[in-house]
Amino acid sequence: MNEIVEFIAKHKVVVICRGLYDNELIKTIRALYDGGIRVVEVTFDQADPDAVEKTCGAIRTIKEHFPQMKVGSGTVTCVKHVLATKEAGGEFCLSPDVNTEVIRATKEAGLISIPGAMTSTEILQAHNAGADIVKIFPAGWLGLSYLKDIKGPINHVKFLAAAGVNEENFKEYLNAGYCAAGISGRFIDRKVIAEGNFEELTRRARIFTDIAKAC
Repeated sequence: MNEIVEFIAKHKVVVICRGLYDNELIKTIRALYDGGIRVVEVTFDQADPDAVEKTCGAIRTIKEHFPQMKVGSGTVTCVKHVLATKEAGGEFCLSPDVNTEVIRATKEAGLISIPGAMTSTEILQAHNAGADIVKIFPAGWLGLSYLKDIKGPINHVKFLAAAGVNEENFKEYLNAGYCAAGISGRFIDRKVIAEGNFEELTRRARIFTDIAKAC
Protein backbone atom coordinates (compact mmCIF):
# COMPACT_ATOMS: atom_id res chain seq x y z
CA MET A 1 0.00 0.00 0.00
CA ASN A 2 2.85 2.38 0.77
CA GLU A 3 4.03 1.85 -2.79
CA ILE A 4 0.76 3.27 -4.13
CA VAL A 5 0.95 6.28 -1.80
CA GLU A 6 4.52 6.94 -2.91
CA PHE A 7 3.49 6.55 -6.56
CA ILE A 8 0.76 9.16 -6.16
CA ALA A 9 3.10 11.51 -4.29
CA LYS A 10 5.76 11.06 -6.98
CA HIS A 11 3.51 11.77 -9.97
CA LYS A 12 1.39 14.38 -8.12
CA VAL A 13 -1.43 14.48 -10.69
CA VAL A 14 -4.62 12.45 -10.28
CA VAL A 15 -7.03 12.65 -13.21
CA ILE A 16 -10.65 12.79 -12.06
CA CYS A 17 -12.52 10.96 -14.80
CA ARG A 18 -16.30 11.36 -14.90
CA GLY A 19 -18.75 9.92 -17.40
CA LEU A 20 -16.29 8.54 -19.95
CA TYR A 21 -16.53 4.96 -21.11
CA ASP A 22 -15.43 2.57 -23.87
CA ASN A 23 -13.54 4.06 -26.88
CA GLU A 24 -13.97 7.64 -25.70
CA LEU A 25 -12.38 6.68 -22.41
CA ILE A 26 -9.47 4.86 -24.06
CA LYS A 27 -8.69 7.76 -26.42
CA THR A 28 -8.79 10.29 -23.61
CA ILE A 29 -6.63 8.30 -21.22
CA ARG A 30 -4.16 7.50 -24.00
CA ALA A 31 -3.78 11.23 -24.72
CA LEU A 32 -3.18 11.94 -21.04
CA TYR A 33 -0.82 8.99 -20.73
CA ASP A 34 1.21 10.36 -23.63
CA GLY A 35 1.46 13.58 -21.64
CA GLY A 36 2.91 11.77 -18.64
CA ILE A 37 -0.20 11.11 -16.54
CA ARG A 38 0.00 7.92 -14.52
CA VAL A 39 -2.84 8.09 -11.95
CA VAL A 40 -6.57 8.05 -12.73
CA GLU A 41 -9.66 8.15 -10.53
CA VAL A 42 -12.92 6.95 -12.07
CA THR A 43 -15.89 8.37 -10.21
CA PHE A 44 -19.14 6.72 -9.21
CA ASP A 45 -22.00 8.84 -10.58
CA GLN A 46 -24.45 8.92 -7.68
CA ALA A 47 -27.35 9.84 -9.99
CA ASP A 48 -26.78 6.87 -12.32
CA PRO A 49 -28.41 3.58 -11.25
CA ASP A 50 -25.76 1.75 -13.30
CA ALA A 51 -22.87 3.62 -11.71
CA VAL A 52 -21.22 0.59 -10.12
CA GLU A 53 -21.21 -1.42 -13.34
CA LYS A 54 -20.01 1.51 -15.47
CA THR A 55 -17.30 2.65 -13.05
CA CYS A 56 -15.92 -0.83 -12.56
CA GLY A 57 -15.98 -1.41 -16.31
CA ALA A 58 -13.98 1.79 -16.82
CA ILE A 59 -11.43 0.77 -14.18
CA ARG A 60 -10.96 -2.59 -15.89
CA THR A 61 -10.61 -0.92 -19.29
CA ILE A 62 -7.90 1.44 -18.08
CA LYS A 63 -6.04 -1.35 -16.27
CA GLU A 64 -6.14 -3.50 -19.41
CA HIS A 65 -4.93 -0.84 -21.83
CA PHE A 66 -2.58 1.05 -19.51
CA PRO A 67 -1.02 -1.44 -17.07
CA GLN A 68 1.59 1.09 -15.94
CA MET A 69 -1.09 3.38 -14.53
CA LYS A 70 -2.51 3.31 -11.02
CA VAL A 71 -6.30 3.37 -11.13
CA GLY A 72 -8.91 3.80 -8.44
CA SER A 73 -12.43 5.04 -7.84
CA GLY A 74 -13.88 8.35 -6.74
CA THR A 75 -17.02 9.59 -5.03
CA VAL A 76 -16.90 6.44 -2.92
CA THR A 77 -19.73 6.87 -0.44
CA CYS A 78 -20.44 3.33 0.79
CA VAL A 79 -18.85 -0.03 1.44
CA LYS A 80 -20.47 -1.42 -1.72
CA HIS A 81 -18.35 1.00 -3.77
CA VAL A 82 -15.20 -0.13 -1.95
CA LEU A 83 -15.84 -3.81 -2.62
CA ALA A 84 -16.70 -3.12 -6.25
CA THR A 85 -13.46 -1.16 -6.68
CA LYS A 86 -11.47 -4.04 -5.24
CA GLU A 87 -13.19 -6.56 -7.52
CA ALA A 88 -12.50 -4.39 -10.58
CA GLY A 89 -8.79 -4.24 -9.79
CA GLY A 90 -8.75 -0.69 -8.47
CA GLU A 91 -5.99 0.35 -6.08
CA PHE A 92 -7.43 3.30 -4.18
CA CYS A 93 -10.71 4.94 -3.15
CA LEU A 94 -11.37 8.68 -2.97
CA SER A 95 -14.41 10.02 -1.13
CA PRO A 96 -16.04 13.45 -0.84
CA ASP A 97 -16.45 13.05 2.92
CA VAL A 98 -15.13 11.41 6.07
CA ASN A 99 -17.02 8.15 6.48
CA THR A 100 -15.10 5.99 8.93
CA GLU A 101 -16.97 2.87 7.84
CA VAL A 102 -15.79 3.44 4.25
CA ILE A 103 -12.24 4.20 5.38
CA ARG A 104 -12.00 1.02 7.42
CA ALA A 105 -13.55 -1.09 4.66
CA THR A 106 -11.05 0.38 2.20
CA LYS A 107 -8.11 -0.54 4.42
CA GLU A 108 -9.52 -4.01 5.08
CA ALA A 109 -9.76 -4.52 1.32
CA GLY A 110 -6.07 -3.65 0.98
CA LEU A 111 -6.73 -0.41 -0.89
CA ILE A 112 -5.47 3.13 -0.36
CA SER A 113 -7.96 5.38 1.43
CA ILE A 114 -8.26 9.04 0.41
CA PRO A 115 -11.33 10.60 2.08
CA GLY A 116 -12.35 14.21 1.60
CA ALA A 117 -12.22 16.64 4.52
CA MET A 118 -12.36 20.36 5.19
CA THR A 119 -11.90 21.09 8.88
CA SER A 120 -9.07 20.10 11.21
CA THR A 121 -11.52 17.88 13.10
CA GLU A 122 -12.46 16.02 9.92
CA ILE A 123 -8.81 15.72 8.85
CA LEU A 124 -7.74 14.10 12.11
CA GLN A 125 -10.86 11.93 12.23
CA ALA A 126 -9.98 10.60 8.77
CA HIS A 127 -6.33 10.10 9.65
CA ASN A 128 -7.10 8.33 12.91
CA ALA A 129 -9.53 6.02 11.09
CA GLY A 130 -6.71 4.89 8.81
CA ALA A 131 -6.72 7.27 5.82
CA ASP A 132 -3.48 7.20 3.84
CA ILE A 133 -3.97 10.64 2.30
CA VAL A 134 -6.60 13.25 3.15
CA LYS A 135 -8.25 15.10 0.28
CA ILE A 136 -8.86 18.76 1.07
CA PHE A 137 -12.15 19.61 -0.62
CA PRO A 138 -12.93 22.14 -1.95
CA ALA A 139 -9.29 23.25 -1.99
CA GLY A 140 -9.81 26.15 -4.39
CA TRP A 141 -12.54 27.70 -2.29
CA LEU A 142 -10.51 27.31 0.90
CA GLY A 143 -7.45 28.93 -0.67
CA LEU A 144 -3.73 28.32 -0.56
CA SER A 145 -3.13 29.79 2.88
CA TYR A 146 -5.59 27.33 4.42
CA LEU A 147 -3.26 24.35 4.14
CA LYS A 148 -0.29 26.35 5.36
CA ASP A 149 -2.21 27.09 8.54
CA ILE A 150 -3.45 23.50 8.86
CA LYS A 151 0.02 22.03 8.39
CA GLY A 152 1.29 23.88 11.45
CA PRO A 153 -0.37 21.60 14.01
CA ILE A 154 -1.16 18.77 11.57
CA ASN A 155 2.17 18.16 9.87
CA HIS A 156 2.04 14.35 9.93
CA VAL A 157 -0.75 13.94 7.36
CA LYS A 158 -0.40 13.75 3.56
CA PHE A 159 -2.81 16.02 1.69
CA LEU A 160 -4.30 15.99 -1.79
CA ALA A 161 -5.98 19.10 -3.24
CA ALA A 162 -9.27 18.74 -5.10
CA ALA A 163 -11.35 21.39 -6.90
CA GLY A 164 -9.88 24.63 -8.17
CA VAL A 165 -6.43 23.47 -9.27
CA ASN A 166 -5.23 24.46 -12.75
CA GLU A 167 -2.04 25.07 -14.73
CA GLU A 168 -1.58 28.52 -13.26
CA ASN A 169 -1.74 27.56 -9.58
CA PHE A 170 -0.70 23.89 -9.50
CA LYS A 171 2.89 24.72 -8.50
CA GLU A 172 1.62 26.94 -5.69
CA TYR A 173 -0.52 24.14 -4.30
CA LEU A 174 2.46 21.79 -4.28
CA ASN A 175 4.65 24.43 -2.64
CA ALA A 176 1.95 24.96 0.00
CA GLY A 177 2.35 21.33 1.08
CA TYR A 178 -0.04 19.24 -0.99
CA CYS A 179 1.54 15.96 -2.14
CA ALA A 180 -0.77 15.80 -5.18
CA ALA A 181 -3.88 17.28 -6.75
CA GLY A 182 -7.01 15.93 -8.40
CA ILE A 183 -7.65 17.53 -11.80
CA SER A 184 -10.92 17.18 -13.68
CA GLY A 185 -12.09 19.91 -16.06
CA ARG A 186 -8.72 20.61 -17.68
CA PHE A 187 -8.41 16.97 -18.69
CA ILE A 188 -11.98 15.72 -19.06
CA ASP A 189 -12.90 18.65 -21.30
CA ARG A 190 -16.09 17.66 -23.11
CA LYS A 191 -15.67 20.17 -25.91
CA VAL A 192 -12.10 19.13 -26.66
CA ILE A 193 -13.01 15.44 -26.51
CA ALA A 194 -16.03 15.94 -28.79
CA GLU A 195 -13.79 17.69 -31.31
CA GLY A 196 -11.36 14.80 -31.19
CA ASN A 197 -8.56 17.19 -30.29
CA PHE A 198 -6.68 14.74 -28.11
CA GLU A 199 -3.38 16.45 -28.87
CA GLU A 200 -4.64 19.35 -26.77
CA LEU A 201 -5.21 17.05 -23.81
CA THR A 202 -1.68 15.69 -24.19
CA ARG A 203 -0.36 19.26 -24.26
CA ARG A 204 -2.22 20.13 -21.06
CA ALA A 205 -1.05 16.94 -19.39
CA ARG A 206 2.57 17.78 -20.15
CA ILE A 207 2.21 21.17 -18.50
CA PHE A 208 1.04 19.56 -15.27
CA THR A 209 3.57 16.72 -15.36
CA ASP A 210 6.45 19.12 -16.06
CA ILE A 211 5.45 21.17 -13.03
CA ALA A 212 5.22 17.99 -10.94
CA LYS A 213 8.71 16.93 -11.98
CA ALA A 214 10.14 20.35 -11.22
CA CYS A 215 8.65 20.27 -7.71
